[in-house]
Amino acid sequence: MASLSFLHLSSATRFTPRATPKAASLNIPLSTLDLHPHIDLAIDGADEVDPNLDLVKGRGGALLREKMVEAASSSFIVVADDSKLVSGLGGSGLAMPVEVVQFCWKYNLVRLEGLFNELGCEAKLRLAGDGSEKPYVTDNGNYIVDLYFKNPIKDGFAAGKEISAMEGVVEHGLFLGMATSVIVAGKTGVEVMTK
Repeated sequence: MASLSFLHLSSATRFTPRATPKAASLNIPLSTLDLHPHIDLAIDGADEVDPNLDLVKGRGGALLREKMVEAASSSFIVVADDSKLVSGLGGSGLAMPVEVVQFCWKYNLVRLEGLFNELGCEAKLRLAGDGSEKPYVTDNGNYIVDLYFKNPIKDGFAAGKEISAMEGVVEHGLFLGMATSVIVAGKTGVEVMTK
């Protein structure tokens, strides 16, 4: 593991309570956006990266908190392997998450699927993953509707606006215009993509 001795870390902001024990074990002091509303640098992974450095994130379930931290950052560096590179967002065929309130979640699932009908979108409620049929619940007490696309999203900004305009939608996993650079590891080495 490379040394980060060049980095002076006064505090770090976490996305989820699950990060607290790991940070404590590494002696990383934690803070919040309430105490530090501006962050110099955010470093995180991504689920998909397109040629414009637009992203799909949030398959781990913390998309709202991740987006808040990245939006508060002067610089946002993404670290990913080359399997995350796509020609267009949604192009991997894997989930693009949308966080929705629990109230009338099925209504929102149907509306989200209909919004992207021409892209062959299938919407599914994310389950807890414990073998039961219980829905996955985010750290904010919401559900996630995962959108699976047969074809990439043509206009991420328009799609993001349409999703955000729906009542009951809390946040979506399209991270548009936020990444300042992407570090991509592949079989032939490491490439840095910048805008």
